[in-house]
Amino acid sequence: MSQKFKNILLKCKYPITIIVFGVFIGFVGESSLINRFEQKKEIEQLETEIEEYSLKFEKDKETLNRLKHDPEAIKEIAREKYYMKTEQEDIFIIEDTEEDENE
Repeated sequence: MSQKFKNILLKCKYPITIIVFGVFIGFVGESSLINRFEQKKEIEQLETEIEEYSLKFEKDKETLNRLKHDPEAIKEIAREKYYMKTEQEDIFIIEDTEEDENE
């Protein structure tokens, strides 16, 4: 029976080699198809982050430009972000808190 097996292997050595090579390329190693799909997904995620940071950069650049040229913008940002006030103003900070459902 082992002689038959050897004969089959010798007759089909090229298709078997191609199948083994295909399995190796598809599932084993750093450049397998599975890893390539994961890397492609990661690249898309990073490109999305780049777009978000680019938009944030442009917004911050515009705010900085306003701060350099408009004194009213300085007052506005100081009031909104840092809760600063003039002597005639009072500031009320309202925070949303989630209540426990068990109470």
